[in-house]
Order: sequence, then C-alpha cells, then structure tokens
Amino acid sequence: MKKILKLYKKYEEIINYLIVGVLTTIVSIATKWALLFTVLDAKSAIELQIAVIISWIVAVSFAYITNRIFVFKSKSKQILKEIISFFGARILTLLMEMLIMWFFVTLLKLNSDTWVLIWTFVVQVLVTIFNYIFSKIFVFKNKNK
Repeated sequence: MKKILKLYKKYEEIINYLIVGVLTTIVSIATKWALLFTVLDAKSAIELQIAVIISWIVAVSFAYITNRIFVFKSKSKQILKEIISFFGARILTLLMEMLIMWFFVTLLKLNSDTWVLIWTFVVQVLVTIFNYIFSKIFVFKNKNK
C-alpha cells in the first residue's frame, strides 16, 4: 500500500488529470445523450450539432473547474484569463482533431470502420497529451504550491 501511495504522490498530477479526463468524457456523453433523448432529435442535422456543441461546452467547463481544483491546484486570481486560455487551448486541440481526422479518413480515404476506430484512438491520445501540455504550460502556469 505504501508503494502505491508513493507512486501516486510521484505522479499525482498526471493520475488526477487522467481521472478528470475520464469524468469529463462521461459528462460529455451524458450531456449529449440527455439532450438527444429528451429535447433534441438526432435525426435533425441541426439539432444533432446543437447537442454536440452544448455537450462540448459543458464538458470543457467541467474540465476547467476540475483541472483548476484537483489537477493543477491553481490559486491564480486571474480566473477569466485562465478560462479564456483553457477554452482557447481546447478549441486548438479540437481543430487539430478535426484536421487529423479529415486528412486520414477523408483525404486519404482510410474510412473503413477499423481505420476510423484506429484514427479516433490515435487522435484521442494526441489530444489528451496536447491538452495536458497546454494546460500545464499556458493555462495553469502560475500555479502556487
């Protein structure tokens, strides 16, 4: 048990980041499903995109709060600057995800179910890594310990 606790303390920030990431994914999916199975209709292209956008906003808001408190333990008084930086970084990685998926799935026509799954996984790993790096370097850089 002491070894586990020691490992946790050594990698606390990364472990907490991964936990928060899983919870953020759950929030995103739950929000999207709640919208699509109650007030919005997935058969409508516009309503589907509205659900995607709302779920992204809810998930990124949740991610900001939980990353600020539990992962990076930010004490910065410049909350608005942090929020703008956090959302900006997430928009950047969203665009990165869209570009990579477009390049490999659409342009190179690697669009079989298997390839789509592979590129989705690859992109999620890259997005997770870049989100962590952007949060650590640009968003929560003034962390007080």
